[in-house]
Amino acid sequence: MISKNKKQILEGSNAIALTIKNIAPAVVSAFPITPQTHIVEDLAKMKADGLASFEYIRAESEFAAASIVLGASATGVRVYSATSSQGLLLMTEVVFNIAGMRLPVVMTVANRSVSAPINIWNDHGDAMAVRDAGWIKFFASNHQESVNQHILAYKIAEKLQLPVMINVDGFILTHSYEPVIIPDDKTIKKYLPVYQPPTGTYLDPKNPVTLGAFFGPNNYLETRQMLHEDLMSSLEIIKEEYKLLNKTLANQGANHQRQKLSRIDNGLIEYYGPQKPKTILIAMGSVIGTILETIKNFKDVGLLKIKVYRPFPAEEIVKIIKPAQNIAVLEKAISLGQSGPLYADLAATVMASKIKKNLNLKNYIVGLGGRDITQKMIKEIIKDAPQKNNYLKFIGKI
Repeated sequence: MISKNKKQILEGSNAIALTIKNIAPAVVSAFPITPQTHIVEDLAKMKADGLASFEYIRAESEFAAASIVLGASATGVRVYSATSSQGLLLMTEVVFNIAGMRLPVVMTVANRSVSAPINIWNDHGDAMAVRDAGWIKFFASNHQESVNQHILAYKIAEKLQLPVMINVDGFILTHSYEPVIIPDDKTIKKYLPVYQPPTGTYLDPKNPVTLGAFFGPNNYLETRQMLHEDLMSSLEIIKEEYKLLNKTLANQGANHQRQKLSRIDNGLIEYYGPQKPKTILIAMGSVIGTILETIKNFKDVGLLKIKVYRPFPAEEIVKIIKPAQNIAVLEKAISLGQSGPLYADLAATVMASKIKKNLNLKNYIVGLGGRDITQKMIKEIIKDAPQKNNYLKFIGKI
């Protein structure tokens, strides 16, 4: 039996499924793919057991599942999907269409490496392959953050008419067990009301509109500019809604009580460490826990966790890294032929901000294909970060 607004030990996938059930979308469609499978299996079982009211529509592929939730969202109802790795890549055409049509679709990606060679374990290559599709992208570092980000995602998506993707590390988060609080449906409704899309944003025979129209050279540029500007403006709204969500959960007894280790946590980023660190490690996802354990023994090292990767919170990041001498970007992805994608964004941010000409910015590629990221590796990175050597390193080679 699931306790209401009480801490319990749950598998990450089950925690996500329970949260989605309480959010109560009208339509759920997904195609099972490892390591996302437990999420959709749980949702399908909830529907079969009469515990959920959503329509669960089986699809013959990830492309079909994405198309189903696109079509359902276009009629003005709340929807949900989930996928991983090759499944996300198969959805790519539809993922771009969802953003371009300004549909508030919410989707979980259980991050997994992409083929070939075939690998079912975790890295962020799948999410990075569609990083420019026009979705808001959250990255969770633990179960509670994942649960809260899903609730936040629907509020942001429906408020801004923008799709949101919540990234959770495959197996590491989807299949592990942690203490977590699942806010009940009444608590969620206090923050996330019944979805009522604005007139003219969905298909209605009484008020005909065109979604996904043909745009020639005289108009297409403006549509991309508008999408970009709305994504950038969402940064402030995410901060506001994150604060409101935390207040709502606390008032309803559903706030996850954890150690107050972070100096800054605004929904976009979270910073742990001294006010004037010599070195700052920057990362996303489940590796945060390992880094936190490691830097306890380093008084001059801080950790900056990126919670929202798109839109990129450049100004927030600059405020944190300004006093540091060394920046080490750790990431589970590589933009082949260039660098890690997070590093490339950081480098552009540093150049635009002109914070320091002598700032030592380095890139460490870790955990590809699910390789363990150990405290020994983190210590190696901390030691190497101040060195004047290659800016890009693959760490953890056997």
